[in-house]
Amino acid sequence: MSSEFKQAGIGAVVPVPAQEAAMAGLGQAADAYAHASAPVSAQEAAMAGPELVIVTGMSGAGRTEAMHAFEDLGYFCIDNLPARLFKHLLTLEGMPGQASSHRRIAVVCDARNRDFFESFTEELARLDEQGVRYRLLFLDADDAKLVARYKSSRRRHPLCENGMTIGQGIMKERSLLFDVRESAHELIDTTDMLPQQLRSTIQALFTADKDYTSMAVTVFSFGFKHGAALDADIVMDVRFLPNPYYDPALRPLTGLDAPVRDFVMYRSETEDFLRAWNGLLDCVMPGYVNEGKQQFAIAIGCTGGQHRSVALAEATGEYLKAKGYRVSVAHRDLALAAGMPAGWHGAAYASAAPMAEAPAAPSPAMPASVADSHSAASVSEAPGQAAPMAEAPAAPVPDAPAAPVAEG
Repeated sequence: MSSEFKQAGIGAVVPVPAQEAAMAGLGQAADAYAHASAPVSAQEAAMAGPELVIVTGMSGAGRTEAMHAFEDLGYFCIDNLPARLFKHLLTLEGMPGQASSHRRIAVVCDARNRDFFESFTEELARLDEQGVRYRLLFLDADDAKLVARYKSSRRRHPLCENGMTIGQGIMKERSLLFDVRESAHELIDTTDMLPQQLRSTIQALFTADKDYTSMAVTVFSFGFKHGAALDADIVMDVRFLPNPYYDPALRPLTGLDAPVRDFVMYRSETEDFLRAWNGLLDCVMPGYVNEGKQQFAIAIGCTGGQHRSVALAEATGEYLKAKGYRVSVAHRDLALAAGMPAGWHGAAYASAAPMAEAPAAPSPAMPASVADSHSAASVSEAPGQAAPMAEAPAAPVPDAPAAPVAEG
């Protein structure tokens, strides 16, 4: 291969060994490389031992952003690791978030370590001798872009010694990294890449196609009367659907109970809504995955967060799980439903519902605050004292409401 730097266009990913083989007419070698660099299944990776990715390349080419991408993919990441510690890393136990049977490790090694250039190729050869499975990712960019990035960040290039310019430091680093670059399994040119494009490229290289589990999806119900869902990416208001609250038999239940769920789900209005809602999810969810979004929250709201939103949040969660997404379902305001102690759900509350009638309460025609003021006023009456406050209330006592206030 010529020492001249090979440009591959905007955001190009150059599989170096395969490219060399194809240029020499060795199609069989190219096929072997393509098979070796293809994403492997979790079972194959587990059989091969720890999955190790070594990230290196030119300073300023995006190694920090690459580490963020690998963290989002579930790798245990270590930045600025001396190459001499590779052998110790592979035997290290108790890595947070990593199963002992299959560890996924990503490390960054670069010119910040002064012994990098002396020991790196040596350590790679040792890994090869030991049969350790690893993939070497090299990040590159053209010199002008690297100079511009260093000037904008106002940081010192690690190889710039006294009297050297940034450009001279980059030229020195490129010369020292030539052999490393030639041995890379994957080469990403970040010259014209945005950070999000780099993340998407790494995700495509190191995960299987259409892997929706990289994005954690939370679907939760809530009640608008308890406050809006401020931390949601999508908010769906389902208060247009018929409300089970007005059915006395359904009022004490929740959307987790079959009678309420059937009331909500088996209506023509709900069926029409679900067709459109599921179609919207099918349209937008893959796009969020492709954009590299790692957490996504969908909020479904009704009036009280007890009936309609709960049933539809459960249905939405099941739909997305069936599509292959990693989904959790929660109900923000279910414990705040009238008469329901905190932490109770669905059928558990229904079986104990009569207990909610035990505590004494003021008459519906007289709110508790007004009743308390009457009681206090009668005690404070005395001869010669001004008229009791209770006889001049700030507002008239309301009559009992004609219809219950909607909660569901």
